[in-house]
Amino acid sequence: MAYGQRSFGPREMHKATCSDCGKECEVPFKPTEGRAVYCKDCYPKHRKPREF
Repeated sequence: MAYGQRSFGPREMHKATCSDCGKECEVPFKPTEGRAVYCKDCYPKHRKPREF
C-alpha cells in the first residue's frame, strides 16, 4: 500500500427512505431524525454546485 492510503474495509450501511421519491435505500451513515436522506438517483438533484 502506498504512503497516505488507508484500507477501511467494508462500510456499515444503514437502511433509509429517500426524502424525495420515498424509495428504500442504504446509506453509509446513520440517518439523523429531521435531516433529509436521498437515494443515489435523487442525490444529484439536491447537491450544491461546486464553486471554483
